[in-house]
Amino acid sequence: MKNNFKFISELMKLRLSHIMTFRLGFFGPFFINTSYFLVQLLGFEAIYGHVDSIRGWGHGEILIFIGTFSLIDSINMIICFFGVISIPEKIQTGELDLYLTKPVNPLLRITFEKVDPGAIPLLIFSVCIIGYGVRESGISLSCANAVGYLVMVLLMTILFYDMELLVRCFAFFVFSVNNLMKIENTAMDLCMKIPGIAFSGIYKFIFYCALPYGVIATLPTQVFIGALSVKGLIFGIAIVSIFTFLALSFWTYGVHRYESASS
Repeated sequence: MKNNFKFISELMKLRLSHIMTFRLGFFGPFFINTSYFLVQLLGFEAIYGHVDSIRGWGHGEILIFIGTFSLIDSINMIICFFGVISIPEKIQTGELDLYLTKPVNPLLRITFEKVDPGAIPLLIFSVCIIGYGVRESGISLSCANAVGYLVMVLLMTILFYDMELLVRCFAFFVFSVNNLMKIENTAMDLCMKIPGIAFSGIYKFIFYCALPYGVIATLPTQVFIGALSVKGLIFGIAIVSIFTFLALSFWTYGVHRYESASS
């Protein structure tokens, strides 16, 4: 474990050193992500600015939800997004061979080799939106709620990563995963705009169990406002555990079935 942390630290240092070589490549993403967030925020305000409540959630709770999804998304983008999305290309070109022959866990290296500080402004703005949502909702926070929220954000970040990894591991078995990524983007875009509490019936099953993007920001928000039941907490831990197991198992199975593109 200690060696893994040391390896991850060195990967991050090398990545940041490489990014800083080209100043525009370092500062450009800050401007792009800031602009994207502001446009997205205006869109959310246009949708929810005149909505009194959604199943008991007022404007403040919706802001916390939006900020939470953006927070988890930005953490993912900073740490592992650009590494994970490169998996299909590495499989198709045979570049994965270089990772499998190294004396380091290949998934660990792929996950952390392309950290990107460009999403830091998005993370900061997300925290500001959450703070504004707390003020708007008028909820009184306790230490237990704050700690529970942070733990749930960590769990949902892992779930976010699991879903990304699962989709891209299909590249071991099919020629292209573009259609799967379109489904991923559509589901994520929907669940970023609509809180999970708004789903019911078959839609709740789809976005809570099959494609659990609906829980990613909903459960942390419920913890934050003190509305998550023990049953909901157990469900959140269970769904993260199940999808982590599926993602790692699917990756392991894919690697065992992998045949170099150059062979």
